[in-house]
Amino acid sequence: MSGHGFHVHGPHDHELEHAAQGGHGGGHGGGHEEGGKGMIGQIAVVTAVIATVGAIFSYMGGATQANAGLYKNNAAIKKTEASNQWNYFQSKSTKQSLAELARDLAPADKQASYQGKVDRYEKEKNDIKVAAEKLETEATEWDHQSDEQMHQHHRWAQATTVLQVSIALAAIALLTKKKWLEYGMFALAGVGVVIGALAALHI
Repeated sequence: MSGHGFHVHGPHDHELEHAAQGGHGGGHGGGHEEGGKGMIGQIAVVTAVIATVGAIFSYMGGATQANAGLYKNNAAIKKTEASNQWNYFQSKSTKQSLAELARDLAPADKQASYQGKVDRYEKEKNDIKVAAEKLETEATEWDHQSDEQMHQHHRWAQATTVLQVSIALAAIALLTKKKWLEYGMFALAGVGVVIGALAALHI
């Protein structure tokens, strides 16, 4: 310090000021770095959870698709069996018609014999009809179950796709450190879980 009020900086004064400024700036940088690390850790954990849930949804989607194919095959088998029964029914109808014709053309003492055949064919036709209709009902039920499984499969696929997009957003959020991308990731993950819940509830 001079007598005229001028302050003369010593050689170490600049170093002290620089250290003070550097230490202050370093404090802000450290806090920002810790915040970034916290964001990275949070996204990493959430991404792992989303990937696990997505893997489960993907498995369920594959399982329901396989079930849909199996049930559709069962329906086709039942339809074939029903068709065979109706063919058998038609053959009995033809025999019954021939027996009725023979009865009408036969002498009176022979008509009772042909009438017995007519009655027998009628009973057999009724039994065959019941069996055929039962098979058709079973085929319809298998078709319905197959359709339900395919609907579930589409739900699981939708949920898996949304979760995959969520994981992609997480990767972009890690690279850009953008909070809105992180929020978007959480939002899409929530939507994916909701769709998965709808699939589980057969909705």
